[in-house]
Amino acid sequence: MSFVFAVPEFLSAATTDLERVGSVLDAANEAATVPTTSVLAAGADEVSAAVAALFGGHARAYQALSARAGLFHQQFVRALSTSRAWYSAAEAANAASVSDPLTALVDAAQPFGIFSPVELLTGRSLFVNGADGAPGTAAHPDGFAGGAGGWLIGNGGNGGAGYSQTGFAGGAGGNGGAGGAAGLWGAGGAGGAGGGGGKGVFVDGGAGGNGGLAAPTG
Repeated sequence: MSFVFAVPEFLSAATTDLERVGSVLDAANEAATVPTTSVLAAGADEVSAAVAALFGGHARAYQALSARAGLFHQQFVRALSTSRAWYSAAEAANAASVSDPLTALVDAAQPFGIFSPVELLTGRSLFVNGADGAPGTAAHPDGFAGGAGGWLIGNGGNGGAGYSQTGFAGGAGGNGGAGGAAGLWGAGGAGGAGGGGGKGVFVDGGAGGNGGLAAPTG
């Protein structure tokens, strides 16, 4: 088995150098176009005219060849730049999987449609991370609960924060939402923070409610 080692920073530097080389060559070819393709005959005789035409023809052939070489150079630089982006993306994905292997595993397993009947029947996938709960509102002061993780693998979503009272009546802040339940392998979501109490006319309201507890592993 062969292994390929690539450093995105080196590929980026090589791309920049090649772009600079291409710019220099393009400028040199453009500067030489008129002097080489429009060679004047040394004299009024037929031989001088034929020699001038010969050199002019070679110059035009060179310009056509250099244009094709310039196009190839641009394509090569574009391919190198694309490869650098791919290697950088792969490196970032690998780093993410090392720092959070559970999330990486869930993300890799979610696209498989074979598990979709489980979600249709139970409302909960085998592999999924629960969504975070929404924060509380004036109409619903308590934060909303986080979503449950997958049956087998997945972290529960974090509970939403409780609503902070802003009126003059010293009402208590809303309770934080409960964290979502985890799957067979995963962590329960954190409870949401309690909302702050409102300021009263003479005295301030009470402290905000307690954040909900994370649901235990399912």
